[in-house]
Amino acid sequence: MKIVEIKVLKGPNYWSVRRTKLIQMKLDLEEKEQMPTNAIIGFRERLEALLPSLIEHRCSVGERGGFFLRVDEGTWMGHVIEHIALEIQTLAGMDTGFGRTRGTGKDGEYYVCFSYMEEDAGVYAAHAAVRIAHALIFEEPYSMEEDIQRLREIREETRLGPSTGCIVDEAAKRGIPYIRLNKHSLVQLGYGVNQKRIRATIASTTGNIAVDIACDKEETKNLLQAAEIPVPRGTVIRTVEGLREAVDKFGFPLVIKPIDGNHGKGNTTNITTWEQSLTAFEAAKQYGRSVIVEKFITGFDFRILVINYKFICAALRTPASVIGDGKQTIQQLIDETNLDPRRGYGHEKVLTQITIDQFTQKMLDEKGYSLETVPLKDELVLLKPTANLSTGGTSNDVTDEVHPANIFMCERIAKIIGLDICGIDIMASDLRTPVSENGGAILEVNAAPGFRMHIEPSIGLPRNVAEPVVDMLFPKGSAGRIPIIAVTGTNGKTTTTRLTAHIAKSAGKKVGYTTSDGVYIQNQMMMKGDCTGPISSQFVLKDPTVDFAVLECARGGILKSGLAFQNCEVAIVTNVAADHIGLGGINNIEQMAKVKAVVPETVFPHGYAVLNADDDLVYAMRNNLKCNVALFSMDEHNERIKEHCAGGGLAAVFENGFISILKGTWKIRVINVKDVPLTYEGKAVHNIANCLPAVMASYLYRDITIEDIRSALMSFIPSSTQTPGRLNFFHFRNFSFLADFAHNPHGLKLLCDFVSKLDYPKKIGVISGTGDRRDEDIRELGEISAQYFDEIIIRCDKNLRGRTAEEIIGLLKEGIESVNPSLPTMTIANENQALEYIYANHQPGTLYTIMCDVVAGALDKIRELKEREDAEG
Repeated sequence: MKIVEIKVLKGPNYWSVRRTKLIQMKLDLEEKEQMPTNAIIGFRERLEALLPSLIEHRCSVGERGGFFLRVDEGTWMGHVIEHIALEIQTLAGMDTGFGRTRGTGKDGEYYVCFSYMEEDAGVYAAHAAVRIAHALIFEEPYSMEEDIQRLREIREETRLGPSTGCIVDEAAKRGIPYIRLNKHSLVQLGYGVNQKRIRATIASTTGNIAVDIACDKEETKNLLQAAEIPVPRGTVIRTVEGLREAVDKFGFPLVIKPIDGNHGKGNTTNITTWEQSLTAFEAAKQYGRSVIVEKFITGFDFRILVINYKFICAALRTPASVIGDGKQTIQQLIDETNLDPRRGYGHEKVLTQITIDQFTQKMLDEKGYSLETVPLKDELVLLKPTANLSTGGTSNDVTDEVHPANIFMCERIAKIIGLDICGIDIMASDLRTPVSENGGAILEVNAAPGFRMHIEPSIGLPRNVAEPVVDMLFPKGSAGRIPIIAVTGTNGKTTTTRLTAHIAKSAGKKVGYTTSDGVYIQNQMMMKGDCTGPISSQFVLKDPTVDFAVLECARGGILKSGLAFQNCEVAIVTNVAADHIGLGGINNIEQMAKVKAVVPETVFPHGYAVLNADDDLVYAMRNNLKCNVALFSMDEHNERIKEHCAGGGLAAVFENGFISILKGTWKIRVINVKDVPLTYEGKAVHNIANCLPAVMASYLYRDITIEDIRSALMSFIPSSTQTPGRLNFFHFRNFSFLADFAHNPHGLKLLCDFVSKLDYPKKIGVISGTGDRRDEDIRELGEISAQYFDEIIIRCDKNLRGRTAEEIIGLLKEGIESVNPSLPTMTIANENQALEYIYANHQPGTLYTIMCDVVAGALDKIRELKEREDAEG
């Protein structure tokens, strides 16, 4: 067995629109193709012995143990690997269960697809599952624990922490989209101008000054003290002499901590001797030059959470500890505590397992204990200096016990510091009485407070503390979205995208859009090249200046990574034709239609899919949609249009020379096509077809008027800058170039239909074939060209994509000769040489129509020739 490739799908995709996070592994079974599971002696028994929990997999049988029934009946190894990959992730604390295994069209080769929670863990699971299956087949010993532990480690290394994660989950529940901006905890909630950001529990609304103050413990203490908030007496020191003065002034017990530390790093509490204070001083200096010495306040450690300056909840925190029984050693007590099923690795469970580290050893040393010491019965042995849950501490929710005076005090503290998400540490005997009366004190005010102790307390009621954060960031039910129009299809996508974006811009929108030639933010190109995949879409959605997105979504990006968005308001499907067949596991036009259908399937229920009623495959997509449907057609008498509109539906049609909108039985004439420059006075029929979905999609937005649409259609001038590679004319003194990106039979036929209506005495085609297309597709390009052009120049693409130049030229010639064996045809090595040849040997009055390989390169070369002609006079 051999893994051919692994793709990580991160959005709606070919396999599932709902389950967007999938690993797609192309697996070659090689000789194992001839070895179904029931033909491998003992395979079922070994599989069940290694992974008994697979009994819960229902598989297509639909009942517990269903997968093992399939194994008994005989199934292929790709299917087994799918289930192993899912199960080992679940055993590592990532419960996930969607999978599909399908043939690629090549014997013995399969797409094994399964869901994941963390990308790196999913990739690891793919490799591990193949190793496990191999070991089971050949009866080799295999240690599952190594894989499970590594998966746990990857999960903890890569996933969002519990605080950030719960905010993201709360936002997602409300339909607020999110984008993870780095591998840590920086996350964008919402899109474009409506986005907010969080990093852990600091929000984009949180002030820098407030965070600076909270990080400076002495500054915080001074502000609170000036506001009559009870704080411990203390001072800031830098030297041993300063330490001696502080000890003499405040006396023991003391607390020593770095002035700008966090998460308890460098903190030492309950210091009772000069030797302990020296050790604590050196520990604190590891995190900064200045050190705080404070009077140690006895009592319990409480954390109060204030969000948007309102009290939310409170927790009693206890450091990791064990209680002696007079019989077991400290190590034995720790091991017994870690058997608690609520304790797990990292953040996988409510509690974290207690580990032995330098802080534990230090605390035991100070008591004269070791891990082999047997504590007295009921003796509390603290193992960590701070009460962090991540180091094994526990929390007890005490929200309902907090005295109103303490609530008022904490809300006031948040205001004094200026923190909209604020964690306040209080040491006191309890919170039932005012801290100002029970001898308690405020120890710290924290920016980015941890939420885990509140959402998963060891004891007490869990609190949804993410809810008030999201309420603060997105008030009044805002989802933080911007309008998204997604455009897909085989031909016409880029022109439709550009025109739709132009209409929105004309209506006053700040538009970001992606095309096959680049990414544009408010008409400024930000990225150059084919930008029709999810990275480019995400670029637009991340831009804080954009309030309207038009995204071209091509086949390649959908198959490689899925879409960049979960939902859109409007989706356009222009058509589905035979292009890219045989690539990426798509072997026929029906499968290609399924790829394109991913886009309209993401439309919100209240949104619209704008579908081509003249295309059978596109029209059929409406059957699987859960949104509204609007249609477009070049024929207002199309029976599908008539039926749709009779039921009150919306459609855009070409009728009597007009682009019109049908609204039920009403007709709204938008504009005569002769007044639309893009249609070249109606000669470019395919551009009339491109206008229809752009008009229909724009009309669906109430704040885009018919006048906006009409004005935009009249001002959208086709040119090498406005529509690069789409019907770009360059007029020289004695001849003309027409450059177009037509790269498949369907597109070339539309281009040639347009050329046939132009008044030139002679028309010469400059054609090429794309190496990764089928033989019949390349031949058809030759056939179409022979039907329309008086002469043909064959040139080769810059990238031959797996074929030789001779192969491509031969197939094109076969197509040409099948139509007109005597048609004058010549071959020139590449595009630039062909253009140079035409410039030097042009025939007066001739139109040279060139199928561009690299649009930008071809246009630059033609401009260079034009400048040369102008310079030559």
